[in-house]
Amino acid sequence: MSKYTFAAAIGFLSLGFSVSAQAQETLTIQQAIERMLQNNLNIKRAVLSVSSAAVDLQQSKAALYPSLNASADNSLSFGRGLNSTTFQVVNQKFYQGSGTLSTSVDVFGGLSKINQIRQNKILLDAGNSNLDKVKNDLILQVVTSYFQVVFNVELLKASKEQLLVAQQTEEREEALMDAGNKTVADVSQAKAQAATAELNVTNAQNQLTISYLTLSQLMEMRTDTNEYNVVAPTVQDIAMAQKVFNVNDVFNSAMSVFPDVKLAGLNRQAAEKGIAVARGALTPKISFGANLGSSYSYLLAAESQNQHFFDQVSSRFNQGIGLNLQIPIFNGLQARSNVKRAKINYEDYKLQENLTKNNLYKVIAQAIADLRAADSRYSSTLNTFNAQKDAFNVIEQRYNVGLVNSLDYNTSRTNRNKAETDFIQAKYDLLFRSKVIDYYLGRQINF
Repeated sequence: MSKYTFAAAIGFLSLGFSVSAQAQETLTIQQAIERMLQNNLNIKRAVLSVSSAAVDLQQSKAALYPSLNASADNSLSFGRGLNSTTFQVVNQKFYQGSGTLSTSVDVFGGLSKINQIRQNKILLDAGNSNLDKVKNDLILQVVTSYFQVVFNVELLKASKEQLLVAQQTEEREEALMDAGNKTVADVSQAKAQAATAELNVTNAQNQLTISYLTLSQLMEMRTDTNEYNVVAPTVQDIAMAQKVFNVNDVFNSAMSVFPDVKLAGLNRQAAEKGIAVARGALTPKISFGANLGSSYSYLLAAESQNQHFFDQVSSRFNQGIGLNLQIPIFNGLQARSNVKRAKINYEDYKLQENLTKNNLYKVIAQAIADLRAADSRYSSTLNTFNAQKDAFNVIEQRYNVGLVNSLDYNTSRTNRNKAETDFIQAKYDLLFRSKVIDYYLGRQINF
């Protein structure tokens, strides 16, 4: 197969890939985020945690209600035993039973149950905030992976174009050598350039495959091939990315919407209520109780005269009420130790809240600095790429008429290709850095 036939085959395969790609699903960055939110297992686990917190809150509320319990006891005795009807010790088979209905309610317990309800309400809100945090963290991962796919798609396209140019140059050098106008060294150098370009295509394809796999795993999609296309940003998206942000403005906005800050604040509030819950164990407890009950018994002997069941239950029916006072005096310092632990836990959550705010400020300041650096690098690489492209066009024209040797020509082309790769990387770095700022501002991420 000749070099031109090989190039034609590459073009045909590229056309076939293009037709196949048109039949694939096109997935926007927002659709990728929505698919992740729907399928990700970590989010589903966080939802279960919220459900568990809701059950805890419901149970703590129900703990305020009076308890109501019923019990029934039945026994069969052999040998000598006490007859509960005649209160005599007899040596016979004896059957007896009893039933009780009791209720109790806490009148006062240091407001422990009330404070437990308040704490569980906060913990439920914290669970919802944690769910938002899990979603938020995964959204940033999806955005990062999506941009990596888009970047690798464009890098692969540029690598294929560079390979095609390198192959055409190699074919031209061979034709010129056959005509006696080029040396073996010129052809060897062209072959080396083509081999390098082919390696770049292979590396770009591998990177694209890995980035597709990473994005698919975040969306819980089981696929061995690229079953969807991604949407590339437009010129308008790049222009919008070249914004100037103020660190304090972004931080103040993020403080009101970023779930990490809200979660840290709720955990601190819940820990504060935990102190009140623990202190309740230091106060006296008053509870009220009441019960109803009765019993019956039978002698299992032919000559015995047993009272009728309903008559026994009626004659033995009893009632009772009681008021219980429990005063904690000394229990191995357990209650006081629990209060101290609750206070330490509260101070720890206070520090965690401050640490979360400080880290958020640092991350936002770094993100804005990265955006500014990415904007500068984008402008520089754009200018460099345009300059290298113009320089290569001039060198190529001079090379075609024999005014430039192959070494200078290949050097210029290498510089041009590197400038293009640097420009592509800088462009997507700029876009990604701008989307990171949108992420901290709680904005919807799309392009």
